[in-house]
Amino acid sequence: MTSLQLLTEPSSLCSSNFIPFNPLYKTLIKPTTKPYPKPSPIRSVLQYNRKPELAGDTPRVVVITSGKGGVGKTTTTANVGLSLARLGFSVVAIDADVGLRNLDLLLGLENRVNYTVVEVLNGDCRLDQALVRDKRWSNFELLCISKPRSKLPLGFGGKALVWLVDALKDRQEGCPDFILIDCPAGIDAGFITAITPANEAVLVTTPDITALRDADRVTGLLECDGIRDIKMIVNRVRTDLIRGEDMMSVLDVQEMLGLSLLGVIPEDSEVIRSTNRGFPLVLNKPPTLAGLAFEQAAWRLVEQDSMKAVMVEEEPKKRGFFSFFGG
Repeated sequence: MTSLQLLTEPSSLCSSNFIPFNPLYKTLIKPTTKPYPKPSPIRSVLQYNRKPELAGDTPRVVVITSGKGGVGKTTTTANVGLSLARLGFSVVAIDADVGLRNLDLLLGLENRVNYTVVEVLNGDCRLDQALVRDKRWSNFELLCISKPRSKLPLGFGGKALVWLVDALKDRQEGCPDFILIDCPAGIDAGFITAITPANEAVLVTTPDITALRDADRVTGLLECDGIRDIKMIVNRVRTDLIRGEDMMSVLDVQEMLGLSLLGVIPEDSEVIRSTNRGFPLVLNKPPTLAGLAFEQAAWRLVEQDSMKAVMVEEEPKKRGFFSFFGG
């Protein structure tokens, strides 16, 4: 029986000079020939006394997708987006779910959305009028594609969203550091439209076979569209079910999909409370485990880093007095 231990993935751990650690005996395995050199420190350790270094060219257009509905795409977009804003980066979050938008609800901005992208394309308003600035963090802005229960014009597609991203790059206020696109569920026209302007993707999945099948299909579609930088967030992980072999471990998920791991989000009852209040997890004080996991995922996204899931041996269970009698 194995359990899960999460480590960031430095280059030194992958080399042959890594000294393996056996948690069962709490000792290091002694080398037989010559002593190994000490491994270099992990470069992706979260250091909250510094600002993460932004990697890549700006703006970084990231689509957050999954294929299956209900796995946490919108929750991830809201929490990762606000985490990036708290780190000092300018962020524009685009809710690309036509007619079923929910990102404004999770952010508590539903009463401030007066204009959408449809009005911008029709010439009814300017782009800056459709952008909703968060009062808590002024460097975070929300942009909705359409109003609830509305339909897009026939001419709206991937080219229109590419034009929208280009307009955000050229606006007078300056180019944002991140453009996060909350992708709708499924792989129909809405999915194709959302992934068209993106140059990297975050795939959100849960450790169940239905979500993994859809995630594998979406990975193939993203690669066919030319998106090679794909990272994965495993949501709603329960270690008690993993220990009881009732849920796949994160390492099993990573081996099935073959993607770099951006973050692991534990199951947290506070998610429902924060959703109903329109107050993202990362703003909670004191922070919850899921909120801290979202902040760590945002940190790795900034530096284009990843983490590694490692299987570790469990300590043997203590046998009681009645074990002699088969108890």
